[in-house]
Amino acid sequence: MPAYIIAYAYTGMLDFSGPLQSTLRESFNWSASDYYFPEVRSMGGAITLMALVLYPYVYLMARVAFQSQSQSLEEVSKVAGKSSLQHFLRISLPLALPAILLGAILTMMEALADFGTVKYFGIPTLTTGIYRTWFGMGDINTASQLSALLCTFVFVLLFLEFSSRKTSQAYQSQGAAGRSLMSTTGAKSIGILITCLLPMILGFVIPFTQLLSWSLAYAQNESISQFIELSINSLILAIIGAVSIVLFALTISYAKRRVPSKRMNVSSRFVSLGYAMPGTVIAVGVLSPMGWLDQQINQLTLAISGETVGLVFSGSIFILIFAYLVRFSSIAIQHTDAGLQRIPNSIDEVALSLSKTPQHTFFNIHLPLIRASVLSAILLVFVDILKELPATLVLRPFDFNTLAVKAFELASDERLIAASLPAITIVLVGILPVILLTKTLDKKDY
Repeated sequence: MPAYIIAYAYTGMLDFSGPLQSTLRESFNWSASDYYFPEVRSMGGAITLMALVLYPYVYLMARVAFQSQSQSLEEVSKVAGKSSLQHFLRISLPLALPAILLGAILTMMEALADFGTVKYFGIPTLTTGIYRTWFGMGDINTASQLSALLCTFVFVLLFLEFSSRKTSQAYQSQGAAGRSLMSTTGAKSIGILITCLLPMILGFVIPFTQLLSWSLAYAQNESISQFIELSINSLILAIIGAVSIVLFALTISYAKRRVPSKRMNVSSRFVSLGYAMPGTVIAVGVLSPMGWLDQQINQLTLAISGETVGLVFSGSIFILIFAYLVRFSSIAIQHTDAGLQRIPNSIDEVALSLSKTPQHTFFNIHLPLIRASVLSAILLVFVDILKELPATLVLRPFDFNTLAVKAFELASDERLIAASLPAITIVLVGILPVILLTKTLDKKDY
């Protein structure tokens, strides 16, 4: 669930006019000056909500790091008379620390790129500053300077991420023995269960329930014809974008397989840098060249026919697809790379010995074998495009809206109940690919 959608739900619940504070005032006959309630639309509120959304980055990295540690380390600690807490603090935690730092750096990169949450909460950040100077003041030069500053922070985090990843890989145990499961009972087991469920309840169940309640109430009283149009726009954009990006990723991955070289690997890494860039920065970066290209085309057509063709690139969904290509290629390339790497090179050699062309080998051998990787890449990119906000908000054609943009506009106008319908649709569509992806990856094929 995107952070900006959780922000809408919790603001509606915890604001002064929300159900929680209203119930407190009615139950205890309080006025506004009789009690203190934390302000959800604040820096602390934004940090808390982002933590609920982004904690899986740290959790998944830490989980893999702890699981990769050999059981023998714990056994040696017991022989040395160390308690479980001492073993954790002195051995397990230091070994897992590089992976935990890697997860924290990825979280920082996501928080740095956030736009919807901080814009809705009115928190001044670089991403909102870029948007404000560009659209509020019409100063694209200052917006470009802010984008360059934000890119500097991103590159620093990328360097730290690369260093942490190398250190994390160095500490991973090879061939670690399987770890035995511990059984707990009583209060300890209840405490563990509550601790594990709390992030899911706060980060998904509660906001989803609130959005569902609002959306059902809105659908009963209002026309949903506009919502259907928004859904169609979003689906068309996401499908075209996902297919285009995966085709591009397949081209890059297959080129790396056919011509393995350091130059190809560096080029692939360079293409993948876009995922670390905030959407507003990408929007600034792609609009200028697309605008220049449109200007050249219009000058050419004006000289030839005496008429202009309009904004062919910067005024159509083409610029959105291109921005998505820059932003989300990394996700698709990771999956297509992983799929092709699982295919032995001997298959290529056999195909070559049978005088099969590279095109025949790819379409008849490689592509069927990596269908699970291709499908997972399409699904993940589809969901990311569907919920993408800043680049879509900046680059969308005139009179063209998506679910994410409409939810943001309605929430900005304090129409949270109306915003709940497009918001919950994004969440529901995001859940379905996760289920399909899990079933696909459970199958024993490539």
